[in-house]
Amino acid sequence: MKMRAAYMKQVGKMEIGEVEKPSPKAKEVLVKLDYVGVCGSDGHYFHNGRCGSYVVTDDCKPFILGHECAGVVVEVGEGVTDLKVGDKVALEPGITCGECEFCKSGRYNLCPDVVFLATPPVQGCNMEYIAFPENMCFKLPENVSTLEGALVEPLSVGVHAANQGDINENDDVLILGAGCIGLVTLLACKAKGAKSVTIVDLEESHLKKALEMGADYVINAKEVNAVEEGLKRTNGAGYNKVLETAGSKYTIAQTPYLVKRGGTIVLVGIAAEAEFPFNFGLIMDKEPTIKTVFRYRYTYPQAIADIAAGKIDVKTIATHKYDFEDIQKAYDDAYTDKTNVIKAVIKINKDAE
Repeated sequence: MKMRAAYMKQVGKMEIGEVEKPSPKAKEVLVKLDYVGVCGSDGHYFHNGRCGSYVVTDDCKPFILGHECAGVVVEVGEGVTDLKVGDKVALEPGITCGECEFCKSGRYNLCPDVVFLATPPVQGCNMEYIAFPENMCFKLPENVSTLEGALVEPLSVGVHAANQGDINENDDVLILGAGCIGLVTLLACKAKGAKSVTIVDLEESHLKKALEMGADYVINAKEVNAVEEGLKRTNGAGYNKVLETAGSKYTIAQTPYLVKRGGTIVLVGIAAEAEFPFNFGLIMDKEPTIKTVFRYRYTYPQAIADIAAGKIDVKTIATHKYDFEDIQKAYDDAYTDKTNVIKAVIKINKDAE
């Protein structure tokens, strides 16, 4: 039996065709996908043919993108015990080995043998059905939609960032960047009870969105010097938690100046350049903790619980929704209109709510 799938036939060109519909193996479920989000990495692969060191080579073309997804279980394989037909699920897209030191110590996001959807040569999920391990499919409560389920993946990055920063009710938080990851980090920090959250960006539309989503203060770095303004607002002390989400060498370089003495810096965004200037002299003088974020680990249950409890309204980041037939436009808009498109979501199943 065939199903529809969207292929990246070449750089910048998407085509919908037919492929074989999968069947679930032992301990797998077959999920009819409702929604798939468009991630920044998807955009890099689609428009540049690569994302960092990962390259879409000829041997994995045509390539299926997409890794932020949710849907409904329609079939279960042998040995499945916790899910049943009709369950709504969000899929965590990385399948790890379970045997290495990182998996066994609970840091499975660092597994060197992870198989991650839409990371070449692994195909993604821009298709109608996917067979996936039961233990990486997280059941959604009745009051959580599959649209929200597809947004759990980017939200998990923000949750992991907030966890890495140990955000609590005593924290004055500064977030550099108000794109999708900056905004989900804002949501996660607010859910953890941060005393205040200030967010910095160059785009006024992003800052307006940040205020709508609960930011206490915003700084437009196009109009003022962000470092000077941040220090002015803290009477020269800086912020005890600084989270960089823009993935720019310039904003990463600002973090030593903006962090409070003894505070914490969390580097979430990945800069295009591997090496750039960073003031370690100031770091040594202030003695902050520096942590980094690579994807996430066991954040889906926390993210889903926060959505279900009303602590996080993740739907607010989905600024643009597209039908499956319009996937080319979705990928074009997400990459070329970043001022307005914070998160594009593809509606794979036309009957999804």
